Amino acid sequence: MAKTLEQERVALEEDARRLEDRRRKLEGKERDQAIAAVEKSGLLKVEAKRLVALADRIKTLGIEAVEKRLAA
Repeated sequence: MAKTLEQERVALEEDARRLEDRRRKLEGKERDQAIAAVEKSGLLKVEAKRLVALADRIKTLGIEAVEKRLAA
C-alpha cells in the first residue's frame, strides 16, 4: 500500500498504463490471428475487386445474417 495519497494515485496511473499496453498488444495479436485466418481460407487469392464486393456485401447484410445464410 502506498504511503501517501499521491503515491497511491501515481501507482494507479501506472497500473492503468500497463493495462492499456496489454490491451493494445492483445488487439494486435487478435488482428494478426484474423489476418492469418483470412490468408488460410484462401480469400486473399480472390481478385481484389471481388474481395471488396464481398466485404461490402457482408457489411450490408451484417455478420449474423451472413453466418446464417452460409449455415443454411
